Amino acid sequence: MGEQYENLKANVSQLGGCLGRIIQQTLGESMLEKIEQIRLLAKSSRQGDSVARAKLLDTLHSLKDDELLPVARAFNHFLNLANVAEQFHTISVTGAPEGIYKALNDQIEKLSIMLENGQLNHDQVESVLSELDIELVLTAHPTEVTRRTIINKHVQLSDCLSALELQCLDVDERKIIISRIEQLISQAWHTNDIRAKRPSPLDEAKWGYAVIENSLWHAVPQFIRYFNQITQDKLGIRLKKIHSPIRFTSWMGGDRDGNPFVTSEVTQSVLEHGRWMAIDLISRDIDMLSSELSMYQVDEHVKALIGEQHEPYRYILKQLKGELDETIQSLENKIKGKVGSQQEVITELGQVKSSLNLIYNSLHNCNMSQIADGLLLDTLLRLECFGINLCSLDIRQDSSRHADAIAAIVEHLELGDYKSWSEAQKQQFLIEELASKRPLLPKNYSASDEVEEVLRTCQLVSQQTSDRLGIYIISMAQFASDVLAVKLLLKETGCRFNLPVAPLFETLDDLNRGADVIRQLLSCDWYRSHINHKQYVMIGYSDSAKDAGMMAAGWAQYQAMDKLLKVAKEYGVELVLFHGRGGTVGRGGAPAAQALQSQPPGSLRNGLRVTEQGEMIRFKYGLPKVAVQSFSIYTSAIIEANLTPVPFPKSRWIEVIELIAESSCKYYREIVRENPDFVAYFRQVTPELELAKLPLGSRPSKRNPNGGVESLRAIPWIFAWSQNRLMLPAWLGVYQGLQAAIDKYGVEMLHEMREQWPFFRTRLEMLEMVFCKTDCWLSEHYEKVLMTTDAKVLGAQLREDLKSTEVLIKELAPDNILLLEQPWLRQSLELRNPYIDPLNLLQVELLKRTREHESEKIDQALMVTMTGVAAGMRNSG
Repeated sequence: MGEQYENLKANVSQLGGCLGRIIQQTLGESMLEKIEQIRLLAKSSRQGDSVARAKLLDTLHSLKDDELLPVARAFNHFLNLANVAEQFHTISVTGAPEGIYKALNDQIEKLSIMLENGQLNHDQVESVLSELDIELVLTAHPTEVTRRTIINKHVQLSDCLSALELQCLDVDERKIIISRIEQLISQAWHTNDIRAKRPSPLDEAKWGYAVIENSLWHAVPQFIRYFNQITQDKLGIRLKKIHSPIRFTSWMGGDRDGNPFVTSEVTQSVLEHGRWMAIDLISRDIDMLSSELSMYQVDEHVKALIGEQHEPYRYILKQLKGELDETIQSLENKIKGKVGSQQEVITELGQVKSSLNLIYNSLHNCNMSQIADGLLLDTLLRLECFGINLCSLDIRQDSSRHADAIAAIVEHLELGDYKSWSEAQKQQFLIEELASKRPLLPKNYSASDEVEEVLRTCQLVSQQTSDRLGIYIISMAQFASDVLAVKLLLKETGCRFNLPVAPLFETLDDLNRGADVIRQLLSCDWYRSHINHKQYVMIGYSDSAKDAGMMAAGWAQYQAMDKLLKVAKEYGVELVLFHGRGGTVGRGGAPAAQALQSQPPGSLRNGLRVTEQGEMIRFKYGLPKVAVQSFSIYTSAIIEANLTPVPFPKSRWIEVIELIAESSCKYYREIVRENPDFVAYFRQVTPELELAKLPLGSRPSKRNPNGGVESLRAIPWIFAWSQNRLMLPAWLGVYQGLQAAIDKYGVEMLHEMREQWPFFRTRLEMLEMVFCKTDCWLSEHYEKVLMTTDAKVLGAQLREDLKSTEVLIKELAPDNILLLEQPWLRQSLELRNPYIDPLNLLQVELLKRTREHESEKIDQALMVTMTGVAAGMRNSG
């Protein structure tokens, strides 16, 4: 670890040195000296030097308005460069000496031993590997603070660091690479850090598509090839060669929950852009194949289809290329609103696959397997994963919007007051209408704008082919009628295919009630038949944690999944659980392997469907090798969960965790909901109100713009607390829960649970990470400077809670050391803190100034500190 860490520090130092030279060139020697002085003071302050800390505060306080932005930008850029170095390090020769497939290799080796020992049978292993299904759902939840144009420069920087690893470079070649590094850092420095305006939903979709184009398009075939090869070599299992265990779906442009900017027209445009990108990428692949497949031998099947041709494979590819180009032109006309003569020639995936499969089979039949299994196989694997739509699109809407639409139709038909009906009455009405052959929706029906938009969205869905769409998610689902309402609206707008509809259980009450809701649905014979015995359910991690605290929410999620699995089994229905995780602990975030291992046994039997949100998309998939590494981690964890599942928790552990959940939730709600000073305290000591100035995403930060903290979305709620380093949502109530358990059952019981129960161990390890990021002194500084109304008693109480919780988590940690088993993460945080601390302190100064008098310069600097702190904390939302 020491040598690996030294290599990371060397790369950070090299990138930081380049940044320093650029700052010197543009701002002068005196400004560079001031920035360096702040850095050194912050480093000494972090080590406990009170004199340095006082001097640091005085230096930042004395900065003139025109110095604020350059200083903030300097530390922001350094943290971004540290991220570049760290992301590269995870896939570098020194940082990952066992390679990017380590997780998968270890898992396959383990299976090999278990097969030899008779602990597993061959058919069982083959079944799990061949049915592997990983669906990654890219969402635009607004926690990606770095602009796309700067991200692109960071990707190129990573390429440069990779080139510098080559041992064969001579002095001049190294100079050229280092010169390119300086160019890229200079380009980033001279680019505005903050977007000029909020991205539109279409902009967000394009960002997601760019990740596919630049990284995932290359990573997917690379991973599948390796996966197929290692299972054959190590286990003797020959998987289907042209098959993708990985799929991608998107919420970008389909998630309309609380986002008025996502309309049916926007969704249509996003779908068209996705198809255009997919066809364009396929067309580029065809160009490369045409340059390679110059062979003249073909099998009889090809000869019978095309006759004698000088270069038969190029002849087939030329025909396909022409059809692709016509389709691209047609889609471009649609996107630009032009009326063109070109029609979409390619409308089904099979049209592309048939031509390429024809070539693939012919090459094999003519003893040219090496050629067939080259670029052509890569293209076929991409088609399996991305199709001709790039990724399917989920639709999401709040349950109340569907209820409003049904109520408006019922009122128009003078059938009664739908909203006043009991749940049983609603279900009976909806099921009768679903089974009825006559239409319910009148022709030329006119309703309010809100209802019209819901109907237009359903009409849009009905006009698509099923492969373009993923599932329909209902936010804030509480009742079986919420699901049936969507089914009825889709039927009435002409949907001819069975689009899966998934209730999203988010709050504590909804999670606890979720199994009963699904039972009501599955007990209906018509419904079970209609869904072909396959039901999706989404588990919400964000709002449940905001509602009840981390411990209570985590246990409610576990119980909900377990109960749902039992209900599905009872009715013979395949249940697919969809995990709405974020990057932070407060939103269910944890390393992928740990998160999956901590789920109930059997929860991954039907595959994994999980959200990848905000900045985590870049950190996990932004580079092809990083994406492959992420696939490897997910794959190995799912294989383990299905072949060597963790045991069910012991009954006494359940008693303990229920006490922890109850006690932690009680205290959490006493503070957040019942303390009269809490809302004022929150808004004064965090930049919650100022977050609205930061153009993060297209969606408003509140579901209800006139509401208070209760209406605040989980992401800005957590983002705000991470900015002031208190990180309250991740730990509030934990001490009270754990202490209650210790008082009743003894500390040894918690040690036993940590040792033997992955669910409990993961919770404690997540907290260890949190306490490496919190800082009582910084949080108290926010309070001292920014508080105008007296809530100091609450602030002191929260900091005391934080300290008590951290002490207790240390006592439960191995050797009483936080992150002992993840030293890499601990060292990464130690490397960043001297650069995050000045941004925190500068942010306090800027908040104070902007609250006294608004200024464009101050606001710009303030936004940079927010993005900088987020970059330093990594998982901020």
